Amino acid sequence: MRRFALLLRPILRRPHFMAFTSFQNPTSFNQFRASSPLDRSPSLCPPLYPFFTNSFSLSSHDLFYSSSASPSSPSNIVYIGSEEGFNTALNKAQEEKSPSIFYFTAAWCGPCRLISPVVEQLSKELPHVTTYKLDIDQESLSRTLSKLQIFSVPTIHFFHNGEKASEIVGADVAKLKETSERLYKKV
Repeated sequence: MRRFALLLRPILRRPHFMAFTSFQNPTSFNQFRASSPLDRSPSLCPPLYPFFTNSFSLSSHDLFYSSSASPSSPSNIVYIGSEEGFNTALNKAQEEKSPSIFYFTAAWCGPCRLISPVVEQLSKELPHVTTYKLDIDQESLSRTLSKLQIFSVPTIHFFHNGEKASEIVGADVAKLKETSERLYKKV
């Protein structure tokens, strides 16, 4: 952690420094973050995007559903790529009181890559819950991320009965499973 702070200190002192969410692409951030063994091991990292996708549209770039290679247990993950898509998903979670999980992630984030398979598995185990996945490096989401004060990834927001019921910051698998089960398991 100290090594990471030492690397960022010169950047943070610059008068024109902008928040991390405003970086143009993940590689511009990668040059400043400390690397870990997880970043160098491709065998530990799941694929960033599923091989099979079906479009679901508000517009072709706002949302799309992911479908799993296994037809017996489809994934229920919706990828959000714009502020309009996020607002639509949030309205659905609040107004229609649909159970929802908002998973904020980034391609360069090691802990996100570790927790992604757990989120994927939960989306299969809880088909009545819609999981929305948002990549914080999407430029079109920067205002939304600022409003929500998303400064760390992974961050997971849980909506139940139209209200935000819980939040997890960090890759806490036990807490993720416990919160999902407490809020969404049908008895």
